[in-house]
Amino acid sequence: MKTVQMTIDEALLSAVDQAAGESQETRSAFIRVALQAELKRRQNAAMEEAHRQSFQAQPDDDVWQPSRRAWGE
Repeated sequence: MKTVQMTIDEALLSAVDQAAGESQETRSAFIRVALQAELKRRQNAAMEEAHRQSFQAQPDDDVWQPSRRAWGE
């Protein structure tokens, strides 16, 4: 791991320290987990957006239409 220095608002730092204490984690561990969660959230959002755009570009209407044979038609 690499040590980094960062600037953080005092109120946010206090909230981080409280949450870290409640979960019995160090401040660093808490911040690492929070950063990993945010990066994963962004990755998922980007994948969902790419998926949404692909459906808009080429909708597959047949997927949502029941087969006439399934209804005996």
